[in-house]
Amino acid sequence: MDKEKIIKNFNQELSKGSMVMVVLSLLRREKYGYDLVNQMKEEGFEIEQNTLYPMLRRLEKQGLLESSWEVSTSRPRKYYKTTEFGQDVLGELITLYNDSVKRTKCVLKEEDNG
Repeated sequence: MDKEKIIKNFNQELSKGSMVMVVLSLLRREKYGYDLVNQMKEEGFEIEQNTLYPMLRRLEKQGLLESSWEVSTSRPRKYYKTTEFGQDVLGELITLYNDSVKRTKCVLKEEDNG
């Protein structure tokens, strides 16, 4: 396997692991799916709509998101927003993530100096 492919796969795995946190964080303010996809791309998170929408449905089923339909425009849109429970879970995920990053940096620094 070539180096570029290995690095690309590793980067995809890192992104997958943080997508839930990114989505919950960005949806602290209500957004519709297409707007969320665009904002994520602006932030450097490439996600396809056929990946995002199942995730949104799953997070809603878990009680982390709530949704509502806006039908006053010519094209109805489903808006999503992080619930209070979702905010609580996000806080804990951020703590776990930061602890993991801290431990990883520590090990990498030790290996760098070793």
